[in-house]
Amino acid sequence: MRRRFGARNLRVAQKLQAILLIPVLVALALGGVRVKRTVDTWQTAEDAVRVAELVQAANKYANDAINERDVSVIPLVKGDRNSATVVKARQITDEDAKRFDAEVDRMPKTAGLKRRVSLVREGEKQLPVVRASAFTAKLTGVQTEESYHAVQHPLMEISNELGFGITSQSTYGRTLYAVSLTQAAESLIRAIGTHLLVQDRSKLSKGELQAQLGSFSSYVYLEQIGLQEYTGFAGTTETTRLREALTDAQKKGQEQSIEARTQAEAAGKTFVPPPGLAEMYRAIASGAPAAKLAEQGITPEAFFAASTLSFDAYRSVEVYLTDTALAKAHTIADDARNAAILNAALVLAAILAAFLLANWVARTMSTSMRRLSASAHEIAAQRLPARLTQLTRAIPGRVDSDVEPIPITTTDEIGEVARAFDHVHREAVRLAAEQALLRANINTIFSNLARRNQSLIERQLTMITDLEGREADPDQLENLFQLDHLATRVRRNGENLLVLSGETPAQQWDQPLPLVDVIRAAVSEVEQYERVQLAAVPEAPIDGRAVNDLVHLLAELLENATTFSSPHVPVHVTASRLPDGRIMLEIHDRGIGLPPEELAVINRSLADPPTVDAAISQRMGLYVVGRLADRHGIRAQLRPGDAGQGTTALVMLPDTINHRSATEEPDADTMAMVAFVDSRFSDGTTWTNAPS
Repeated sequence: MRRRFGARNLRVAQKLQAILLIPVLVALALGGVRVKRTVDTWQTAEDAVRVAELVQAANKYANDAINERDVSVIPLVKGDRNSATVVKARQITDEDAKRFDAEVDRMPKTAGLKRRVSLVREGEKQLPVVRASAFTAKLTGVQTEESYHAVQHPLMEISNELGFGITSQSTYGRTLYAVSLTQAAESLIRAIGTHLLVQDRSKLSKGELQAQLGSFSSYVYLEQIGLQEYTGFAGTTETTRLREALTDAQKKGQEQSIEARTQAEAAGKTFVPPPGLAEMYRAIASGAPAAKLAEQGITPEAFFAASTLSFDAYRSVEVYLTDTALAKAHTIADDARNAAILNAALVLAAILAAFLLANWVARTMSTSMRRLSASAHEIAAQRLPARLTQLTRAIPGRVDSDVEPIPITTTDEIGEVARAFDHVHREAVRLAAEQALLRANINTIFSNLARRNQSLIERQLTMITDLEGREADPDQLENLFQLDHLATRVRRNGENLLVLSGETPAQQWDQPLPLVDVIRAAVSEVEQYERVQLAAVPEAPIDGRAVNDLVHLLAELLENATTFSSPHVPVHVTASRLPDGRIMLEIHDRGIGLPPEELAVINRSLADPPTVDAAISQRMGLYVVGRLADRHGIRAQLRPGDAGQGTTALVMLPDTINHRSATEEPDADTMAMVAFVDSRFSDGTTWTNAPS
């Protein structure tokens, strides 16, 4: 039993989709991996953006925290703890702390960042104590200045997490850390130096001045270490930017000095230009009193202004580095986002295009296959049988054996199958044409033999008729009559050959002949003519062109009826005219009858006579009946006899050959009768009696 379900029974479209499924899944997996990578890169870049924003906030927080310390030195040393400068500086630091907290909430929750933020929180806890005790007995000057380190340094170290998207990622954070360290050192130098210039040294405890001077010198050295570290980690661009920033700071210092000189001269005061920042460092670190330093132009204001210029220069480089890192992270995040969207779109588009292409190819192949299948079925069921029928009925030599090709013009395998089927179709038509020609040649032979026999039989019948006219002996005359009937039957067999060959009678009546005479002529050609009994034959003239064929048709049916029934039982022939002008002839015998299946086969051959073949010889007479009936539009059919005995032959003569038609409009009963009679010529073999 054939499997209904299975890979072999799938349609072409389904097979192509199944074949395409594996590469599509592979492409989907590879595309998914690529999309995931770009999404991961996008996520990493977004995290880097938040880290850069956190570093920005942290550096701003650290910068303003140490700036708060530096600008608070003079007011706090002088005892003005509510100075507007101090209050404003602390407000700025507190605002930076809030912004930093907001960025902490948005930062990636990595272990490194969490650890660094926790250190910042520890330092922030000390800030209120430092502010309350700054420059008091609880916190000496150096202690106050260095205590801000607990807040500033953890903030500064967050810079080490920066650098995603930078070519030298491993050193970028260190570069930023180095410049922040340098700035922090500069801030401590500014704070301690200003403190040394404004404090009353007489109130210092023992050793405190030396501690301040030692810290001052240490941070000067630390600034140089920071600059060296920056130069070691920074690239050419960053190094150049710092150099330019310090150069600009030096120019601004010179401009400030010129402006101070102008103001002093305008006020009538003596102006001593301050030395360079490096000279100020050495002078202050020497421990000289503030009055002596002032003689050299080293005043708290001049020193704070000069140091602030360096502080701001370092800060500008710090801002540049953080801004560059943030811009790089934003660029990478945008590129990664666009790449993720593009890759996802490309993967989906590729898969969609693959499926659309597969569906298009499958639909094209399915359409061609359906067209091929439909054309093949049409050729097998309609066109080829019709052409074969045409070949069997056409005149040999006048038949066009060309076939219409299947409408598939492709050169693929489907097109090759179509061409192969066209070749098979063409060969079938060619063979049928050859068979038709062969049958035509055989028919010609039949026709020639039949006509020669007909000529001899006609001469024989003429001689027998002459002998019958001169014979007086009854016994001899009876023998001549039997010989006459035998010759007549031989002549009819010859006419059968003419019918088989498709020939028409050579002689035809030129005048109508009554139906009863036609029936009698048919009876006279039957060997057992004395058993045939006529009854109720209406007056109806038969067209002369149909007389010979009708006599032949009825003779064949009467011959069958007398041959296949008891020689002691008569054969009845009845005729009746229908209201629509047709005539129904019925030939009843009481023979052995035929089974329903055989009757059905015979009736189909009577309705549509088949091509002449070897099987025709078994029922040549009935085949001739079918051919003759088809020639004049006569309908002939066999049915079981009444009460299941014998066989009844029905012959329906159309009104075109009996020269009479209906004379009045038929009523309902008449139409019912006509419908019943027509129903008896159905394709079945089940019969009912006529209505009373």
